[in-house]
Amino acid sequence: MKYNNPIMTERADPWIYKHTDGYYYFTASVPGYQSIELRRAKTINELKDGELLTVWQAHDKGELSSLIWAPEIHYIRGKWYIYFSASNHENERNQRNHHRMFVLENSHENPMNDDWVEKGQVKTLFESFSLDATVFEHKGELFYVWAQQDPRIQGNSNLYLARMKNPWTLENKQILLSIPEYDWEKIGFEVNEAPAVIIRNNKVFITYSGSATDENYAIGLLWADADADLLNGFSWHKSKEPVFVSSEKNQQYGPGHNSFTVSEDGTTDLIVYHARPEKNKVGDPLDNPNRHARIQAFEWDENGFPVFGEPVAN
Repeated sequence: MKYNNPIMTERADPWIYKHTDGYYYFTASVPGYQSIELRRAKTINELKDGELLTVWQAHDKGELSSLIWAPEIHYIRGKWYIYFSASNHENERNQRNHHRMFVLENSHENPMNDDWVEKGQVKTLFESFSLDATVFEHKGELFYVWAQQDPRIQGNSNLYLARMKNPWTLENKQILLSIPEYDWEKIGFEVNEAPAVIIRNNKVFITYSGSATDENYAIGLLWADADADLLNGFSWHKSKEPVFVSSEKNQQYGPGHNSFTVSEDGTTDLIVYHARPEKNKVGDPLDNPNRHARIQAFEWDENGFPVFGEPVAN
């Protein structure tokens, strides 16, 4: 299958989920950061012009009123959930206070409606800037991976992992998965964020993004054996080098905040990500809407590790 890149313009933090009903569901950060939209289509190329609905709108005030970032849609144990982060207008630029993580629930078979119920904030073991949560099921258990700032650790955000009691509540143990430690993770900002999970070849892989969201943004890789105790920090390993970076040749810059899906025939793994068609020229790159959603196939090496290559050209 040949994909038309970009698959969506001005949609950062793209998430695509292929459901058993044959539809691909797409959501992402919407410019203005005041709503959550959901798209669906039977093929990836049709998502751009497919069924579209704004399923949730930011509140007028309070903790769910500003900077609605990085929604993800998941189907968990018979219900739909959307995980996202949001801020309070009063604190939106205060790094110590802005952004917490929230979840919506929908009980309909078809999630393309506005009957989404707010289940509230997903509480971690300490209160601080937190965002970019994803969930995955493994060996019958539900896990939550997210980015959070720890005042005891230098930098902007680290990655954490916890088991879940239910799709909106964590158990009372969480582990620190990764901190920004290598030079490539600390350009502009010291960041580990935007985790995404894929389980293949008897391993649990977690990709994540590091550095500022300009052309320095890049994807790193964590992994653990599928049979290991995932809540034991010693089970996890980390690549010293990024695994997906800007391509000068193809004029794609700052690839990151990825997700994973599969091809229409179910035979090929696909990485979904955003990238910019040029380097950020001036100002805060978060204010530049030219992060476009993109997709491409990737392969696996002889050791069972993903080989993403480089961002393809438009």
